[in-house]
Amino acid sequence: MIAPLTVVVPTYRSPNSLSILVERIIAASWFISGSEIVIVDDGNVDETWTVIRGLSSQYGHVRGIRLSRNSGQHAAILAGIRVAVNPIIATLDDDLQNPPEEVPKLLESLSADFDVIYGVPSHSEQPAWRRVTSDVSKWVIGHLLGYGGASQTSSMRVFRTSLRESFDRELGPGVSIDALLTWGTSRFGSVQVRHDRRAEGDSNYNFRKLFRFFLDSVTGYSAVPLRIATSLGISTVALSLLVLIWVLSRPLLTGESVPGFPFLAATIAIFSGVQLVVLGVLGQYIGRTHFRVMNKPTYTIADRTDIARQ
Repeated sequence: MIAPLTVVVPTYRSPNSLSILVERIIAASWFISGSEIVIVDDGNVDETWTVIRGLSSQYGHVRGIRLSRNSGQHAAILAGIRVAVNPIIATLDDDLQNPPEEVPKLLESLSADFDVIYGVPSHSEQPAWRRVTSDVSKWVIGHLLGYGGASQTSSMRVFRTSLRESFDRELGPGVSIDALLTWGTSRFGSVQVRHDRRAEGDSNYNFRKLFRFFLDSVTGYSAVPLRIATSLGISTVALSLLVLIWVLSRPLLTGESVPGFPFLAATIAIFSGVQLVVLGVLGQYIGRTHFRVMNKPTYTIADRTDIARQ
């Protein structure tokens, strides 16, 4: 038996597709009495909030949350998760690439053996560069977090609302929903679903944003980069000792001296590069700690449609 769901939809610069998405969700067989749709306006400066308010007035089970600034897709999803009232949460993108009609496949797999089910596209409609960078980042993040199945993650997911209890405190900026879910469970699964073309426009994720999300996820939820930095430092010291031995022993063994400037320039470049990498990794952790100490919020809610109903 299908239980009532809370559908969380983060939206950014896609006001024209929201009405179609809501109509398709409401028309779906799994959207039974008691289900709700929470649309989170991620700091849009267009007519998105007006559209959300209109949908909330038209449909009693549609709620809107407006963030005061653009905080990122995962922060917007987190805002929706925290106001969900039903025992199961489903997340869908706002661009109609996640077909609501495919949700039953995820629900059928959400058995006693699983707490999170991802809808993995059987064929992705994203550009090739996006697919490659996404797959690589998922693989790296998954192994750093100890979840080897991260390559089977996607923005279309269903999971038990009770998992939010494991991340109910202030988390600071740069959150990752998939990383947070690993705090509450290790029982993940996936099913193949259809993946449609975007309703309009291009994705708001460019390479810079994807790389930033990758760094936030890696340094925010794992200490592995610090261990890698330590290993690089030890390796550099070992290499330095080998170079020193070579420099001192070559004149004794062969009577030839080590070439001066080219050798010196190469070794300085290598060692300086390693130092900069290590400093960069440390800087990422220090920066996150800085924002945590200053209590920088993950997001700030500016308005909600359900306030007007009370």
